Amino acid sequence: MPVKIRLQRHGKKGKPYYWIVAADARSKRDGKYLEKLGAYNPNTNPATVELNVDGAVKWLQNGAQPTDTAKTLLSYKGAMLKNHLAGGVRKGALTEEQAEAKFTAWLEEKEAKIQAKADGLSTAEAKAKADALAAEKAVNEARIAAAAPVVEEAEEVVAEEAPAVEAEASNEEE
Repeated sequence: MPVKIRLQRHGKKGKPYYWIVAADARSKRDGKYLEKLGAYNPNTNPATVELNVDGAVKWLQNGAQPTDTAKTLLSYKGAMLKNHLAGGVRKGALTEEQAEAKFTAWLEEKEAKIQAKADGLSTAEAKAKADALAAEKAVNEARIAAAAPVVEEAEEVVAEEAPAVEAEASNEEE
């Protein structure tokens, strides 16, 4: 039975959410699967990928073929690297400890890159909010400045009318 590691679509229209599954190649896209290996959410920034790396490596070693997108996701989470290192251990090129050390170093480096991207996005978002606030303040100040002369003119007119009103009031009193 040919096995594929592929994506199974879930979620609603316009908001896709995928499960990463090992399935028989002849089954439907969203049909029966052999094992759920993880999930992929492209709606977040950066995209969220949860993956059982050991399960994926087990299926890869048993001959499962990943689709193009699934292969990209497996590479992103390190399953392809771990499978490659496991092949080196089987051939005797590496020891188990060396392979694990290489994989751990790669994971730390990858995590640092992802964190840097997330920090950059949050910094850019904060800067955009600050710029929007500054622009809004400028617009409000311009509005206030435009309305101020009208108020001053109205006060001047009221001030001019006040002596006339006072004069009328004193005429009425006499």
